[in-house]
Amino acid sequence: MTSVTGPARPAVYSAISKWTHWITAICVLGLIPAGIIMGNLPEGPLQNRLFDLHRSTGILVLCLALLRVAARQSFGTPAPAQSLTKFERIASAAAHHALLALLFVMPLVGWASMSAYRADVSVFGLFILPHILPQSDAAYKILSKTHQVLGILMALIILAHIGGAMMHALIKRDGVINRMLPESFGRALDQIVGRAKKSS
Repeated sequence: MTSVTGPARPAVYSAISKWTHWITAICVLGLIPAGIIMGNLPEGPLQNRLFDLHRSTGILVLCLALLRVAARQSFGTPAPAQSLTKFERIASAAAHHALLALLFVMPLVGWASMSAYRADVSVFGLFILPHILPQSDAAYKILSKTHQVLGILMALIILAHIGGAMMHALIKRDGVINRMLPESFGRALDQIVGRAKKSS
């Protein structure tokens, strides 16, 4: 009796998965502090520019999230690293799924809140998104608050994600982080870790 197995999983993430991951990371790490800063600025041209940039970048993140899902479906994802404990596997999977969900939900909630507020969402000055909700002050207040709470949640998960990545890179030194690094960065990190192991 023969067993039926699925296609072999890749050893590392695809190039498109790696680059969308890092571009998204840069965008999100800029969006979170910008969201805090722009809300505390006085009304004027600077605040308006930050709002426009925040909205545009949020839509870019939404597009990158769609591309990431397409890449995962097309090229697959690596199996969990053998060096991970059971807790680390569960925590890692939960963080990844939560972050991916938030990359979709956050921009959509922001877009919906701007629709309820009747503020145009211009995407880098190229085009204006249609409103997806009727004007409603009550809906705007709820969605705006939801966007803020989700932003805090995302920031906490990102901190945990970064902490886990640093633990694997600097303490366990098990090469897990290399699976998401572009090849040139991965080779450089391998050399640094190899020297550190020899000297320890």
